[in-house]
Amino acid sequence: MLRLMTVALENVLAKAGLRIDAADFLSLVEDAARRLAPPNPDPVSFFSEGQRAALAEAGLDLSPRRDDEPDSRAPSVAAHAVLAESALTVAEAARRLGVDPSRIRHKLADRRLTGWKDQGGWRLPSWQFGERGALPGLEAVLAAVPDDQPALVVAAFMNTEQADLQIGGRPATPRQWLLAGGDPEPVAALAATLGTPF
Repeated sequence: MLRLMTVALENVLAKAGLRIDAADFLSLVEDAARRLAPPNPDPVSFFSEGQRAALAEAGLDLSPRRDDEPDSRAPSVAAHAVLAESALTVAEAARRLGVDPSRIRHKLADRRLTGWKDQGGWRLPSWQFGERGALPGLEAVLAAVPDDQPALVVAAFMNTEQADLQIGGRPATPRQWLLAGGDPEPVAALAATLGTPF
């Protein structure tokens, strides 16, 4: 049974274009799960008495997750694992851009590239690179992203279709928009709203 599951996972990873073996991917999943909130948080503890009353009146159920309910953290764990697996090291990013690794670290410090530090050093999400280097207009977009937004939120934004960005009459992702030569200002304006309730 374990071998069948391993083969199935390897097939899914291959279809998704992720070049990683099943054991390493599962290690990434475990690491991502460990970083997230506790498995069974008590939602009531996050709100004041007045907030709890208002939410309950609006019909929101604040009871803890039951053991038979799916864990709502699973999609985030999977997204974290994919983001980590597809991220570039400083050396890989330097090769991609044809620069010295120190230039990559300078770009990270100046927020002209984005990334995060883990045990192995800096990791740079692959979405910010095209075939010929960094995405056109990336610096303007990253300058607009609020400082408190984590890499996963920014990656999701850059890879989610936006109605305001149209290519050939169809919604495009910010990444597609920039790769197609679109003006970075509309993407930067949308990026500036990340983390803002609507």
